[in-house]
Amino acid sequence: MSGFKTVKGFRDFFPEECALRNSIFKRWRSVASRHGFVEYEGPSLESTDLLKKKSGDEITQQLFCFTTKGDEEVSMRPEVTPTLARMAAARQRDFPKPLKWFQIGPCYRYERQQRGRLREFYQFNVDILGEASPAADAELVALAIESLRSFALEPGDFIIRLSDRRLWTEFQASYQLNETQSGEFLQIIDKMERTPAEVTNTKLEALGMSLEKVHAFISSISADHPIFAELRENLEARDLWQYVKIDPGIVRGLAYYTGTVFEAFDIKHGLRAIAGGGRYDNLVGHLSDGAVQMPACGFAMGDVVLGELIKATPAAQEQMKRDMDQSVAVDVYVLLADESRRRECLQTVTQLRSAGWRVDYSLTPQKVNKQFQAAENSKARFAAIIGGEYPTVVLKNLATRDQMEVPAANLAEKIAEQMSNPVYKHLLA
Repeated sequence: MSGFKTVKGFRDFFPEECALRNSIFKRWRSVASRHGFVEYEGPSLESTDLLKKKSGDEITQQLFCFTTKGDEEVSMRPEVTPTLARMAAARQRDFPKPLKWFQIGPCYRYERQQRGRLREFYQFNVDILGEASPAADAELVALAIESLRSFALEPGDFIIRLSDRRLWTEFQASYQLNETQSGEFLQIIDKMERTPAEVTNTKLEALGMSLEKVHAFISSISADHPIFAELRENLEARDLWQYVKIDPGIVRGLAYYTGTVFEAFDIKHGLRAIAGGGRYDNLVGHLSDGAVQMPACGFAMGDVVLGELIKATPAAQEQMKRDMDQSVAVDVYVLLADESRRRECLQTVTQLRSAGWRVDYSLTPQKVNKQFQAAENSKARFAAIIGGEYPTVVLKNLATRDQMEVPAANLAEKIAEQMSNPVYKHLLA
C-alpha cells in the first residue's frame, strides 16, 4: 500500500461516496430548476485582488493563494459570490432581469478542519440579481427550505433562523459607531453564541455598549415586526413559515449584507449552519467600481454539513441509500452460458446499450453461477441469459425470479415493457 495520504481537509470520493455526492447534486439541481433558476459556472481560480476587494485583506489568511508563472496573484475560490458579481457586472445587459442563477461546485478555504468543515467542499449557490423586492428574499428562503425537504428532512429536523441587518443599523444609530467599529460590532454579534458571555460583554463595552442591552434588543424583536411583514406573508401563503424562526442574533459576519439574512440549522444534532445567505444590494456596484448597480440576494448550502445531517437522520439516510443504489445499479446483466455465442452476447449488449439501458456483462469466460453473482453485486434488475438449453434469450427478473423466453430482436422492447409495469416498478424501486 502506498504511503501517500489524502491532503488534510480534502477527500477521496470512492464510488459509494461519489454516488452520495452526485445524489445530493441531483436534488439540488432539481429543486433549483423547479424554481426557475438556471445554472452557471465560473473558474476555480480567481484574482486575489477581487477576493480582497470583496472581503478585505484578512481574507488572505483563509485562501489557497499563489503567484502564477506569469506573475498573476490568484487564489482558489473560497466562495462563488465574487465570481457571480463579476460575471453579472460584465454581461448584465445581455440577460432579462431578474437573473435567477445557481451554481454547484468546489470551493477551498485554508482553515482548521473540524466536524462539518473541510478545506475542500462543494457548495450549492443560489442568487437573484436585479430584484429589490422582499419577494426575492422569500423565494430564496423557500428554495432553501424545499432543498432540505427534498432530502426527507421535516420541520422537526431543521429551522431557518431569520433576521435583517437593518435592525442592527437602527440599534447602532445612537452609539455613533464609525464604519470600522460597526464591522467589529457585527462580528461580535455573529460570534455571540459561540463566545463566553463575559468575553462578549467586554468587547461590547469597548464600543460603549453592553450585553444586557443587546439581549434586551433581541428580545424586543418578534415575528410581528413590520420589517418581516411582506416576507412572512409570502412564506405563509406557501405553508413554509412553520420552518422559520425570527432570530436577530443571526447577522452573518460578512460586511456586504444589507438586509434580510438567514441561516439553516439542524435542530437535533448540534451541527454548524447547513446554509446561509441574505441580501447584498451594494456588492455588484462595489466590485465594479460603481459601473453597475444591481440589487441582489442569495444563499449557499454546503455538502459537508448536509452530509452529516443526512447520516444522522434515518429517513434522509434511507432515501439517499435508495438514490445511491439506483445510481450504481445496472438495468440488465447479460449472462453467457455458451461461450460459442459470445458474438451474439456482444451484439445483445450493444443493442441494449443503444436503446438507453445500463448494461454489463463478463469480459472473460466465467461459470454461470459466477455471472449470476456478478449480476447481484451490480444490483442488476434483469438478467438476460444467452446459451444453454434455450435457443432464444431468457429474460429473468432478479427481484421476482420470474423469467420468460424472448427473441433477441425484441429484448429491448420487452425490458421497456417490464420496466413500465407498475408491479415491476414497485419491486425494482
